[in-house]
Amino acid sequence: MKPGYREIYQRYRQNIRDGVLKPGDRVPSIRLLAQELQVAKKTVEAAYAVLVGEGYLVSRGPQGTCVNPALASVPRPAAPALPAGNDGLLTLHEPDGFLRPGIPSLDRFPYKKWLLLCARATRAMRPEEMVNPPVAGFAPLRAAIASYLTISRGVACNADDIFITSGYRGNLLLTLQALLGHGDRVALEEPGYFVGQRLLKARAPALYPVPVDDEGIQVAHLQRHCPDARLAIVTPSHHSPLGVTLSLPRKQQLLAWASQHNAWIVEDDYDGEFHYTRNVLPSLKSLDTDDRVIYIGTFSKTIMPSVRIGYLVMPRSARQAFLESGALFTGGQPLLMQKILAAFLSGGDFYAHLKKMRALYARRREMAIRALHQIYPGVFATPLEDGGMHVVAYLKTATCDEALARVWQQHQLQVNALSPWYLLPEKRYGLIIGYTNLRSQEEAVALLTRAVADTCALLGETG
Repeated sequence: MKPGYREIYQRYRQNIRDGVLKPGDRVPSIRLLAQELQVAKKTVEAAYAVLVGEGYLVSRGPQGTCVNPALASVPRPAAPALPAGNDGLLTLHEPDGFLRPGIPSLDRFPYKKWLLLCARATRAMRPEEMVNPPVAGFAPLRAAIASYLTISRGVACNADDIFITSGYRGNLLLTLQALLGHGDRVALEEPGYFVGQRLLKARAPALYPVPVDDEGIQVAHLQRHCPDARLAIVTPSHHSPLGVTLSLPRKQQLLAWASQHNAWIVEDDYDGEFHYTRNVLPSLKSLDTDDRVIYIGTFSKTIMPSVRIGYLVMPRSARQAFLESGALFTGGQPLLMQKILAAFLSGGDFYAHLKKMRALYARRREMAIRALHQIYPGVFATPLEDGGMHVVAYLKTATCDEALARVWQQHQLQVNALSPWYLLPEKRYGLIIGYTNLRSQEEAVALLTRAVADTCALLGETG
């Protein structure tokens, strides 16, 4: 099997750490290494780019690329072990590994086009753009996002409705700051995104977990048991993590609840771009006639996590509160990345990339599910949801998903356990498995086989 960029990166990094490659040693050119490994040049380019970015290699132009002379000649110590379970994903260090949920395809990203746009945006920076950025965001990016949301998600908005943030956390924090008072209660899906849970516990400790079933959040439960909730946070297009879609009747019930109680709804359009088996469903915001929905999104899954740019559609009745809170607590986002994103969206490259990824992810999901049942027959149930970027593999009989996730992580399979996503005692158990970077059926089988012996031993002990 031909190596991917990750394997090439890991080989070189390990050789440098072990002293096999010493400071100042030249490494093969991209063209020669690609020929030697029989891989595409862009695969080697991606590996070298990461190594240069982390300081292991330096590029000397016509003189070639070499191991950074500034590195110590002794092997570096291994990175400290991460905490077990899902807590490791909350640290600043990103663990190496495969099958990690939420990471878009890195082997099919249009790197050359992206780098060209980066260079153009950098060259075009003017002195007046090197002071504080606009609080609500770069106007052309706001216009491009508004156009995309209007066309693709049915959200009737314009550039003045868009606020650019630092990503998911920025979206949530700004919304809470703008709309919630001290002691206001928040309803959230059960299970729900664990990063959001922890952020909410720190900012709005009075939380109402609302169960999710096959039709999404149970609005009747919200109406009956959360009478004073001021805000509800939902992922209606593709629930995080179960993958179900909020049904149209429940969307209508949820909007009616918000209007009747003068409450707000945060619509996190999680994976809303990736539906494979039917036409994309309208967003909740597109049905909102009373201006009660705050639509939020990011580019972490459609482009790359390191972009660190998100956006929200401000309700017009509360726009001033958002602008005032943004001016006080955010101060605007770095302008250069906003200019690059604006060019990527307005030039049509974003739409073309999404179209390719939908087809690619549908194939890779099939690879993951087929390999999972081949290697672990009878262990998991994988109900097929409409889209997304991960598979939820429910344990049929066992409840040891946290221990199982730790076993898989020891084999560099960075899956998540499902049960920690729940706040209440009643839980489901399984693994959340990313598939977007699987390149072949053979690779899927090889990766899942890594942990088969330890998995069988664990399930045998707990069976």
